[in-house]
Amino acid sequence: MNSMKKHTLTAKLLAWSVHLLTASGIIFAFLAILAVQAKDFKMAMLWLVIALFVDGIDGTFARLFKVKEVLPNFDGNSIDHVIDFLTYAVIPAYFIYQSDILPSDFNIKMIGISAILLSATYYYGKTSYMTEDFYFEGFPVMWNVVGFYFYLVSDFSQMVNLILIIIIAILHFVPWKYPYPSRTQDFKWWNIGASAITFGVLFIAFFQFPDISSWLSILAHLMIVYFMGMTLYVTYLKK
Repeated sequence: MNSMKKHTLTAKLLAWSVHLLTASGIIFAFLAILAVQAKDFKMAMLWLVIALFVDGIDGTFARLFKVKEVLPNFDGNSIDHVIDFLTYAVIPAYFIYQSDILPSDFNIKMIGISAILLSATYYYGKTSYMTEDFYFEGFPVMWNVVGFYFYLVSDFSQMVNLILIIIIAILHFVPWKYPYPSRTQDFKWWNIGASAITFGVLFIAFFQFPDISSWLSILAHLMIVYFMGMTLYVTYLKK
């Protein structure tokens, strides 16, 4: 019966506006590519953050305006997946390739870049990447955040960065339960708070770069410890 229900022009316009919001992410993705090509890494991060923001709010508006009900023959998720793969995997890989995060030798560098791209591609091939209780199963594809950490706050050697990238790529397929802060109910406000601190730290680091305060770097790494600790706790200890 719902599929036969007629919706007002206003409802349809609102639904299409949500799809337009989602689709706008491709523009920010393209601008990020141009910035990386010009080696303007701070601007590239800014465009990727805007894309991340759009990705974070479009679902809320989609549910608010009942987009699937109003436009049943148009799938915004397909648009979302294309843009997500670009902004969470492909462009961050290009960002990492163009920066000095990895060793300059092409063959060695491509080991890390291949690990990012192949692991992300296979991760997107999973029929489900979320558990029934709304945890990411395996490390989520968030190579943009990984790249931001490496570029802004971490001070590891290029070879250590390469090793860490390979480890993170492998963790895509280790069935640990990673919190999805906006949906995971366990310790929800702790996780949301930690996420807010993480993005706040990266935001401040963006403006401080390249002279990052030591306390900011420490706090950034403590957030990694928090999320890894929470992941191991809910995977192995929580009943």
